[in-house]
Amino acid sequence: MMKKSKKQISYNTSQERRAKLDKYFKAISLISFFVIWELFGVINDKYSWIDAKFLPMPTDIVESLYNFILDGTLQTHLFISVERVLSGYVIGVIVSIILGALIASFKIVDNIISPILNLFGPIPVMAFLPIFILWFGIGENSKVILIAYATVIYMVSYVTEGIKNTDSLLIRSALSLGATPMQVFTQVKFKAAFPNIFLGMKGALGTAFGAMVVAEMLGASTGLGYIIVFSKNWFKMSDMMMAAILIGLLYTIMFGILSVIEKNLFKWKSKTNGDAIES
Repeated sequence: MMKKSKKQISYNTSQERRAKLDKYFKAISLISFFVIWELFGVINDKYSWIDAKFLPMPTDIVESLYNFILDGTLQTHLFISVERVLSGYVIGVIVSIILGALIASFKIVDNIISPILNLFGPIPVMAFLPIFILWFGIGENSKVILIAYATVIYMVSYVTEGIKNTDSLLIRSALSLGATPMQVFTQVKFKAAFPNIFLGMKGALGTAFGAMVVAEMLGASTGLGYIIVFSKNWFKMSDMMMAAILIGLLYTIMFGILSVIEKNLFKWKSKTNGDAIES
């Protein structure tokens, strides 16, 4: 047992060291990207390979960011975009879990809903925005519903498969102990599907942000997507790049929060991997 414990400690230490190195490499990669971008912009100013007004440098983008903060408009656009994407995403996650649970639990629901999801799933979200605007108006409702729709279309299959693929041994064990069908679903199937649900949530976050940008670019007067369209029309490339980078930064922060929650909820996964390597 003592020997096994030492192996486990060594494995954990190695994993922690590797994780720290990975973080350093990622940070260096990102910094290097912006440094190379800046250098290329300086050289491009001299040799004019690309029209300089269409290729802003990182320093130009920082200047745009400063100007937006200074006049107070950035905070408004940022808050509205975050509110939209969070509202639609949360609604979409809730609907996905309910719909996925129904599809996995009842064959008749599966037969009715699955063909419809398969029909509309491959259609780009952008195609539905004009329809949603006609149905729900040009205000916030159509934007939030579009984001929720994009989340559901991506995530519902993860919920369904997670519940359907619950280990039958766990189900039989729960039934043998006197669990009711509802207890089997809530305490066994649903909990067993959690890793799959979080995998779907992380993937759906990207589609939610994509839907947000589409909604703000085509039917809004505020938000980061609106800044991109407005800047494009007036050839303000540094403003456009600033908004795009902020969207990427917001996504990265939210994805990181989901990853931290997932890591804390499923610590047993890393322990299981460690035991497998150890044996």
